Amino acid sequence: MKDNFSTQSDQYRQFRPTYPQDLFEFIYQHCLDFEQAWDCGTGNGQSALELAKRFKKVQASDISAAQLAQAPLHERIVYSQQAAEKTDFPAQSFNLICVAQAIHWFDFERFYAEARRTLQPGGLLAAIGYGLTSCTPALDAVILHYYQNIVGPFWDAERKHVEQSYQCIPFPFEEIETPGFSSDFEWRFEHLLGYLQTWSAAKHYQQQKGHNPLDLVLEDLKLAWGEEVKKVFRFPIFVRLGRN
Repeated sequence: MKDNFSTQSDQYRQFRPTYPQDLFEFIYQHCLDFEQAWDCGTGNGQSALELAKRFKKVQASDISAAQLAQAPLHERIVYSQQAAEKTDFPAQSFNLICVAQAIHWFDFERFYAEARRTLQPGGLLAAIGYGLTSCTPALDAVILHYYQNIVGPFWDAERKHVEQSYQCIPFPFEEIETPGFSSDFEWRFEHLLGYLQTWSAAKHYQQQKGHNPLDLVLEDLKLAWGEEVKKVFRFPIFVRLGRN
């Protein structure tokens, strides 16, 4: 599993979108029990906090110590620094394994073997992700140009799995049909800039070229934004849900 998110981990916590409540409610409808869940690739614990509202215990793991340091403490969450593909969790521990915007970084074969080992019979695996945000046609055009033409060559190969909404990744579980979801956020201009700078491709660009790629589209973003203080951004949310 790659670690693209240890640097600027505080920005990742501050600017990355969260997931809608109706997504979790849909997943919970298919859970057989609520004893213990595993939030794999938890990052700063966003999804772990949601899971802790329903599960008696949540194991939340990540390979990034910097990301885990940003995660909030909670009496029902146990954080650990571990790779997704090999953990110290006992066999048949979990009713649900949740992977939010992370499964595309994993070694699929090894992770799925670990998921099958640690899931209880009938337990669920939920692979959640989100696509490119949208707002207004003018802003969308600038953001898409930034995504494709400025930082486009600097995306890791695994990004294609997100672009395909995880539909082309292997998924060796009894799959449950899922609806589409979305998350809406009211952002100021500064929040949009913060979010765009958390992209792994933007970090790769800056490391290789020595300057911030966002500077190349900053004036275009300001012009497209206009005079409003806040704007609503929508993220398409996708999920693949399967039973062990």
